[in-house]
Amino acid sequence: MTKTLPAVLAVLFGLVVIWFLAVAPMNIRVALDVADRAGETVVPVKSLDRRDTSVWVLMANNAAFVADGYNLKRPRLPTPTQVGQELWKSTGAMVLKGRTWSKRSLIFHGWVTLRSTLWGFFLGTTTGILLAVAIVYSRAAEMSLMPWAVISQAVPIVALAPMIIVLSSQIGVEGRGFPKAVISAYLCFFPVLVGMVKGLRSPTSEQLDLLKTYSSSGMQGFLKLHVPASIPYLFTSLKVGIAAALVGAIVGELPTGAISGLGARILIGDQFGTPLAIWSALFAAAILAGALVTLLDRTQAIVLRKMGMRA
Repeated sequence: MTKTLPAVLAVLFGLVVIWFLAVAPMNIRVALDVADRAGETVVPVKSLDRRDTSVWVLMANNAAFVADGYNLKRPRLPTPTQVGQELWKSTGAMVLKGRTWSKRSLIFHGWVTLRSTLWGFFLGTTTGILLAVAIVYSRAAEMSLMPWAVISQAVPIVALAPMIIVLSSQIGVEGRGFPKAVISAYLCFFPVLVGMVKGLRSPTSEQLDLLKTYSSSGMQGFLKLHVPASIPYLFTSLKVGIAAALVGAIVGELPTGAISGLGARILIGDQFGTPLAIWSALFAAAILAGALVTLLDRTQAIVLRKMGMRA
């Protein structure tokens, strides 16, 4: 970890520098529009419409306004500092004010999304494991289920989400939590399925021959060889699955008309033209995903150590 930390920090620093440099060309038109409305002197680009003029030409002719693009209230691309301030204002500052569960707090919205994520993750993981066992131990199940599982991932989730919402309402399931959990499970089950199939089939021929030598039953072989061998593959799949489940929960909040959750914050920020709200919600989602994956990674290390395996 200590050896990779400098490389990670170097990449992070490079991304932040690129981000800062990208702010100027992304925001120059907005800065000029704000200056126009304020009655400030803006050098026009002769014979060219500002909307069709290259940002580099606009910046060259209006160099005095380039810095204004870094301090806009509604920028097209906010600076990392602005995003950090907005993130703090909607999380840490809310906690200090005793308004942790306020509708303006990203902690509240993150918890709403997290609940749907965990339900979807549980449902998707359970489905993926059961299907993997069926596929490995039944040729008929493999021929019938695996192709459909692969095909299912070709359906855009944005197109599928409204269908799930309509169907859930038709069968009498009220509330927005169930459709979001189903959408999360839909994105989550496939990586778990593929990982478990690979893991259950990972024992070598020598290990299988050893089971025959001891006259082990099929259930004994499953519990004592195939399941332990699949654990590393399962945890790798779970880390992909939990991130996919979070994406599914956020996507599921968009067409449901939800007023709470990180997806709802992104949608409301887009509707009201508040980019900082969108970016802070996106970063909150990224932080939440990182925390969930790290938790699974630590759990994997503990479980594998207990099993005598190397993490």
